[in-house]
Amino acid sequence: MLFVPGDQARMIEKAGSLPADALILDLEDGVAAKDKPHARVTVRNALTARVLGDCSVWLRPNALMTGLLEDDLLACVLPGLTGIVLPKTRVAADVALVDGVLRALERARALSTPLLLALLIETPQAVLNANEIPHASARTAALLFGADDLAAEAGLTRTERNEEVQAARAHIALAAHARGCQAIDLVYAKVRDLEGLTRECREGKALGYTGKQVIHPDQLEPVHAIFSPSQDEIAWAHRIVDAYRAAPRGALVVDGRMVDAPIVRQAERVLQLAARIEAQDGARRP
Repeated sequence: MLFVPGDQARMIEKAGSLPADALILDLEDGVAAKDKPHARVTVRNALTARVLGDCSVWLRPNALMTGLLEDDLLACVLPGLTGIVLPKTRVAADVALVDGVLRALERARALSTPLLLALLIETPQAVLNANEIPHASARTAALLFGADDLAAEAGLTRTERNEEVQAARAHIALAAHARGCQAIDLVYAKVRDLEGLTRECREGKALGYTGKQVIHPDQLEPVHAIFSPSQDEIAWAHRIVDAYRAAPRGALVVDGRMVDAPIVRQAERVLQLAARIEAQDGARRP
């Protein structure tokens, strides 16, 4: 999910040609306070003109506590928007409130497809409430982990190894899977350090994250490479599934390892993900 500053019309238009799985038009941290009214107009114009075509387009409005959220939604909830990335979510009631606002706007504007919600978990309160927050709305499609805001509120010193936020990071991934939604890992701020980005992607994938928030187009390729199944992983999954289906009993040995139902489910998930990526890549080709 690629963040694009909402006050930069040329960057928004260019983002439509990038291979991001989703674009987040940002009205919050990526826009200076004095530029937020202009950003609303810029995002509204981009959505009205459909400059992003068929891309999956999300809006990150300002947080509920700022008093700006309602104006952001009134200006920018329009056809062509996929969903809302809700920042600074703290309790389930925050999500329920925004869900109600979106229902009202969808009715008033005759939007045929309900908007989705991606919830940024980036405060100590939200981390502790992560088991309840995603269940407050049927719209919830993803949980996003925000490490820097969490560190700021909790007085943590950020490090490259992420030890100070690792417990929260793992918890958010589990909460997302418990809800049955996507788990989107933290931003890697060093946009030129692709080696460090790759390392952090591998860590996130090992924790159960299914994607990553990115802030620069150069980060897209390494993220796709890590979060997409490799050819070796796909071959392994085929061997597991084929052997299990042909086996007379519920457990067997493949490649020297015992295989039972949980391992088969892992293999099936790999094949399902590979098929979705192939279909999506095919849809992008001219």
